[in-house]
Amino acid sequence: MAEVILEQVTRAFAENLALDKVSLTVPDKSFVVLLGPTGAGKTTTLRMVSGLDRPDSGNVIIDGVNANRLTPAQRNVAMVFQQYSLYPHLSVRQNLEFPLKSPLLNTSREEIDRIVMTVAETLQISHKLNSKATELSGGEMQRVSIGRALVRRPNIYLMDEPLSSLDAKLRADLRIELKRIQEDLGATLLYVTHDQIEAMTMATHVGVLDEGRLLQFGAPREIYENPVSIYAASRLGQPRINILPADLFGGAPAGAKSIGLRPEQIMQGEGENSTVIRVEHLGDQTRLHLAFNGHDLVTVTDAHTELKDGDVLKIQPKSAFYFDRDGKRL
Repeated sequence: MAEVILEQVTRAFAENLALDKVSLTVPDKSFVVLLGPTGAGKTTTLRMVSGLDRPDSGNVIIDGVNANRLTPAQRNVAMVFQQYSLYPHLSVRQNLEFPLKSPLLNTSREEIDRIVMTVAETLQISHKLNSKATELSGGEMQRVSIGRALVRRPNIYLMDEPLSSLDAKLRADLRIELKRIQEDLGATLLYVTHDQIEAMTMATHVGVLDEGRLLQFGAPREIYENPVSIYAASRLGQPRINILPADLFGGAPAGAKSIGLRPEQIMQGEGENSTVIRVEHLGDQTRLHLAFNGHDLVTVTDAHTELKDGDVLKIQPKSAFYFDRDGKRL
């Protein structure tokens, strides 16, 4: 595996600036997640690293080597796409073998068999090795797609929203599997998603992208607890952070335009009156949707609360983020 560095990488498509001087280091053996909405520049960043596209300016450095002029094969990267990208007429075994049969690798038949079996067991698809790809479920097809990347030992694994087309339970299962596999292999992994749960549960580092700019980079907990802007704060956390006028509770610092309150930053039982407008029971917790001085906000409370619609509840912030008129953290 290898460290991957982007130095001031810029890429434009006609009038659209897809990446704007992005500098980013993917540490060796790390699980880095790029987070942001459609159009933020996430997939373009993957394409810069993979060699499927090249920067207009700046450098991509892989394992200490400037890769700007290297082909995808020379860069030794492995990519997993949102769609399964399997050969439907081949069996699972043949799909997994395919990357190992490249003349560049010169892998022996015995070694191919060993690697394929190891990866199949890791992904729990060894019982499907003789099945055609078209006979698999969606989750099994995505496991094979991931396995096609894992059979190699690339400098870095690149994954572009590989779980987004799966159902919720399977996404949760594969999140755990992917994280375990990454740790077991000591792999360097750059992963694109718009799903904040994937970012919080899998990443060692998160990069928050917006309109081609890298706004913040750090550990998930660091970004959650110390966001640099409203945009970064809104990328992580479920329910989303409440953004309200800075003077709503009083005591705002000079220059503050907005106050940001995560659900757990709202103290219940003292302060000013709010009205419960909806109660969501989610098993392990309950979300309260409140009306407070003409504004809506969401907080969390005990799973067994007896509060109901229309009840009056006193609330006040126990901590808060303050942002200026440009949305930057004060």
